[in-house]
Amino acid sequence: MTTRRTFIKGAALAAPAAALATPAIAQSKIKWRMQTYAGSALGEHVIKPAIDTFNKIAGDQMEIELFYADQLVPTGELFQALQRGTIDAVQSDDDSMASPTEVTVFGGYFPFGSRYSLDVPVLFNQYGLKEIWDEEYAAVGVKHISAGAWDPCHFATKDPINSLADLKGKRIFTFPTAGRFLSQFGVVPVTLPWEDIETAVQTGELDGIAWSGITEDYTVGWADVTNYFLTNNISGAWIGHFFANMDRWNELPDNLKELLTVCMEQSHYYRQWWYWGGESDLRVNGDKLKLTTIPDEEWATVEDAAVKFWDEIAAESPTKAKVVEIFRKYNDDMKKAGRPYRYS
Repeated sequence: MTTRRTFIKGAALAAPAAALATPAIAQSKIKWRMQTYAGSALGEHVIKPAIDTFNKIAGDQMEIELFYADQLVPTGELFQALQRGTIDAVQSDDDSMASPTEVTVFGGYFPFGSRYSLDVPVLFNQYGLKEIWDEEYAAVGVKHISAGAWDPCHFATKDPINSLADLKGKRIFTFPTAGRFLSQFGVVPVTLPWEDIETAVQTGELDGIAWSGITEDYTVGWADVTNYFLTNNISGAWIGHFFANMDRWNELPDNLKELLTVCMEQSHYYRQWWYWGGESDLRVNGDKLKLTTIPDEEWATVEDAAVKFWDEIAAESPTKAKVVEIFRKYNDDMKKAGRPYRYS
């Protein structure tokens, strides 16, 4: 005879056996491969701390394996590899990785688009650039995680640059859009793998570099093969981003999406002070590069040319026109705000 008491007792005894019969399946660790535009020396600052932090916090849930410039694919093929899923995530500017979007021309150094590094996060988070980038990349199967500022764009050269005439004929490693703009002043833009730049300057294949500020010149070894640093710049801050393959991103649980985003934002903050402090310190205390300057009245010619260049870009598509208008609005607001936002 089965009573309520014996039924409950039998069920209780059977429960552990049932649990043993169907053990829980352990969730395997998610593993991503990420490639940065930066070589290993620069990567120690611009990306490795963020990835180390992410991996430490993510623990058994996820691990990102970091690769430096050109280790998996050439930088110019980063977008294609990301879109295909060959690489799960990328740190780069749009211009260098040849993104097939309407905003590619604005990545890296858009001439005179920014004066200071803080201009970049404000442009994206308060003036609407983030929404445009998110939409452009979603349309091609890529998740735009976040944008941030890097260093300004200066010339480091073997020979001194004291006037615009000194730029003529100089073979300079620089970004595609920056090279397109600078070519009107006689600069000869050259594209080479990042790791080959130092040797190319030593052998005379290059006359200089317009790819960074003075912090990177010292960090990656370019200050060892050049002699002069031009204090004039064509942009106050490089615009770079973190991207992920959209399918890989969508597969992540929400807590890992949030953790990845937070670590990327921390990376942006790290670069804000690392570059800002480095640029001033090395101008004052650095002993490898002699500073030169093109007079303001002559450099105004370059700034005026940038206005025409913006018009040229804006005429290429409605999206580009919208982005240019945001840059115009922002810079006009900064001028009206006056010091310390703009001094001239």
